[in-house]
Amino acid sequence: MKNISIKISLFINYFIFAILLNSVGIVILKSLENYHVDEIEASTLEWFKDLPIALVSFLIASFLPRIGYKKAILSGLLISFIGCLGMYYGNSFWSAKLLFAAIGVSFALVKVSVYTLIGIITETKRAHNSLMSTIEGVFMIGIATAYFLFPGFNNDNDPDAWLRVYWLLAALIFVSFLLLFFIRFEEGNEVPGVNLLDDIRQMMLLCTKMLVIVFVGSAFLFVMVEQGVMTWLPTFYKRVLQLPPNVSIMMSSVFAISLAIGRIGAGILSKRIPWVYILTVCIGLAILMVVFILPKTLNVEVQEIQKITDIPWIGYAFPLIGLCIAPIYPLINSAVLSALPKKLHSSMTGLIVVFSALGGTTGSTIVGWLFKNVGAQQAFYYTIIPMILLLLTLLVLHKLTRNNVD
Repeated sequence: MKNISIKISLFINYFIFAILLNSVGIVILKSLENYHVDEIEASTLEWFKDLPIALVSFLIASFLPRIGYKKAILSGLLISFIGCLGMYYGNSFWSAKLLFAAIGVSFALVKVSVYTLIGIITETKRAHNSLMSTIEGVFMIGIATAYFLFPGFNNDNDPDAWLRVYWLLAALIFVSFLLLFFIRFEEGNEVPGVNLLDDIRQMMLLCTKMLVIVFVGSAFLFVMVEQGVMTWLPTFYKRVLQLPPNVSIMMSSVFAISLAIGRIGAGILSKRIPWVYILTVCIGLAILMVVFILPKTLNVEVQEIQKITDIPWIGYAFPLIGLCIAPIYPLINSAVLSALPKKLHSSMTGLIVVFSALGGTTGSTIVGWLFKNVGAQQAFYYTIIPMILLLLTLLVLHKLTRNNVD
């Protein structure tokens, strides 16, 4: 019963942060309209979000066991609560910068704590795989929710009406804070190292392990593909199918929903099927979709489209690639964490978050360069290259972890 309460709390936290983190594109759009900044300045919000995630994850991940994971999550919720209220009352581009800096710091605390707690409250490798996939699936549901939640607060007659969404988000954070505050649970007794310097040394030593090196490469390649597609899919639909901007944004929710379904489904399948078989099939299907489905999307005859139901059925097909790539991230995270002693989970999670952030930024940048230089029609074809490399690294990762199967 106690573990169920912990899981529910983790689900709620991840859902909230999915909305906050992935609202950056919406806030960029509002900054262009309301705060009259240019595109280059507006794009700095991504850096205000990603750099704190990477820096905080690297600097304090190994130290979190000493602080306590519950205290770390509560601290992250409190920081985000203040950031949401600051955005509402500040109503400026600087408020947006401070909001995403707060979200970045908070998410680093929450994600490292959540990933480590998964190892503490699960008993077997397959239970770890299942819970990791389910939590990441909830994260994707949160992303999809953001694409509908923020527009729901828009009002053409009141340019500041959208800011009221931060009262709702602050309320959700407050509820999550209270729920976690009154839960008691065992956080584990294995504290890494003997002092802070030794904690950092152990984290750096992780980078020398072949298992960790291969995993980092896998995580980097996956996030490069996922974020590259997620970031540029609205632009793809606007340029290729000539969809209105609002409809193009809503189509991104199809990709996010398919990611959610894929991850929750993988959580169920991974209880019965080894992760390497699931991921090999998934990557193979993803490559086939790029080869065979993407060209059909490019060649569709476009009629006048004013709403999402006007889109030809083939237009929905390519975002379903999310079903195929969805299981990769949670299952490889689970595989490597399950293969390491629990006292190293916090440090390893710090590395996961750092290289995920770097992979996401790199993927978005590369796909953006391809959109500019080879065109929206051809850019996504190049995702086949990291997917093939990812398949190779996963096979090596399986070889390194297969002796740790329960």
